Amino acid sequence: MNQTLLLCKLFVSCLLFFTILISMVGCKHSSKKQSIQQSITSNKHFFHTLEEEKFDTIIYGKQVQLFTLKNRNGIEAVFTNYGQRLITLYTPDKNNNFEDIVLGFSSIKAYMISEEKYFGATIGRYGNRINKGEFVLNGTEYQLATNNGENHLHGGDKGFESVVWDATQKSDTEIEFSRTSPDMEEGYPGNLTVTTNYKLTEDNRLIISYRATTDKTTVINLTHHSFFNLNGHGNGTINNHELQIHANYFTPVNEGLIPLGTLQSVENTPFDFRVPKTIGLDLNIEDQQLAFGKGYDHNFVIDQTKYAETQKVAYVVAPKSGRTLTVYSNEPGLQFYGGNFLDGTIVGKQNKRYNYRGAFCLETQHFPDAPNHNHFPSTILQPDEVYTSTCIYEFGIINMH
Repeated sequence: MNQTLLLCKLFVSCLLFFTILISMVGCKHSSKKQSIQQSITSNKHFFHTLEEEKFDTIIYGKQVQLFTLKNRNGIEAVFTNYGQRLITLYTPDKNNNFEDIVLGFSSIKAYMISEEKYFGATIGRYGNRINKGEFVLNGTEYQLATNNGENHLHGGDKGFESVVWDATQKSDTEIEFSRTSPDMEEGYPGNLTVTTNYKLTEDNRLIISYRATTDKTTVINLTHHSFFNLNGHGNGTINNHELQIHANYFTPVNEGLIPLGTLQSVENTPFDFRVPKTIGLDLNIEDQQLAFGKGYDHNFVIDQTKYAETQKVAYVVAPKSGRTLTVYSNEPGLQFYGGNFLDGTIVGKQNKRYNYRGAFCLETQHFPDAPNHNHFPSTILQPDEVYTSTCIYEFGIINMH
C-alpha cells in the first residue's frame, strides 16, 4: 500500500514538473514571438512624412506609387516610378540625427507642374546637352527637341523623368525599374529597352546600375539627377560644403553650355578640386567659364586608372552636419552643378524654399554633346551591344570616413 502511494506521489510530481516546464517554454516562445513582432513593427517605421495618396494616381494610363528602401542602419530612400525619382533620402549626421538630404516635392502634381523638372530623376535618353539637338548616325541626320534655348537638354520635352516606369520591388533594400522607349521617341532612333536597378547596401551605399539594349544604332547617356544638401534639404547654402573631384581636366563650354570640343587643365583655375576645398571658395574669381555657367555647371574629365572600371570620382563633406558623400562610377565624366538656377521661388517638401545655391548635383556620365565630337568617348550603342553604367552614392559621417 505504501509503495503504491509513493508511486502515485511520484507520478503527480513528474506531471506537475512537466506542466510547469511546458508552461515556461510556451511563455518563452510567446515572448520570442512578441519580440519578433515588435521588431517587424519597428522596421515598418519610416522617417518620411509623404502622403501615399498624393502619389497614388494614373498617368498616361499607368499606375504611379511610392516605393521605400531601408537598411538596418536606418537609411531610408523613397522612390516613385514616375521618372524613377528619388523623393526623400534620410541619412544620419554626426549626432545620429536623421534628416532628408535631397530636394523634392510632396506630391506627383508638384513634380508635374514645377519649372524644375529633374529633382531626383533618371535622365535619358541623353543626359546633358546636345548642340542644337542635332547629330548624325550612319549618314542619317536626327533632329531632337530644342528645349534649352537652341539646344537639346536631358532627353527632350518628355524625357525619362516624365514617363511612368514598370517597377519591381525585389526586397526591402532593392528595386528595379524597366521600360522600352519606342523608336523615335523624342527623336531618338531605335527601340531602347532600359533597366535600372537601385540597391541600398548595409554599408550605406546606394548602387545605381543601368542596362540598355537597342534594335537600331542610337546614342545613350543615362544619369541620376538628385539635388543634394548634406545639411538637409532647404537648410541653407552648399557653398560651405567641401568638395574633391578626381579630375585633371574639364570640358570648357560656350555661352549655351555646349562643349567647345577641347579639354582644359584645371590647374590655376576655379575648377581645380583635386584637393578638397569649399565649393564657394573661388566662385567670385573673374572667370569666363564661371560666367557662362553662372557658377559651376561643367563636365569634369575623370582620371581613369582603368577605363570602365568603377572607381572613386568625388567626395563631399558638410562640416556642420558631419555628413559625407562619396561618389563612385565607371563613367569618363562627372557633371558638377552648384544650384545656380535655384532662386527661392520653388517650395519643396515641408514647405521649405529652395534658395540660390542651396543644393549640388554630381551626375556620372559621358561628355555633353559627345555625338558631335568624335574624339570624345563614344555614346553610340549598336544593336549587338549592351549598354551598362554604374553610379554609387556612399553616405557616411566625417569622423567615421
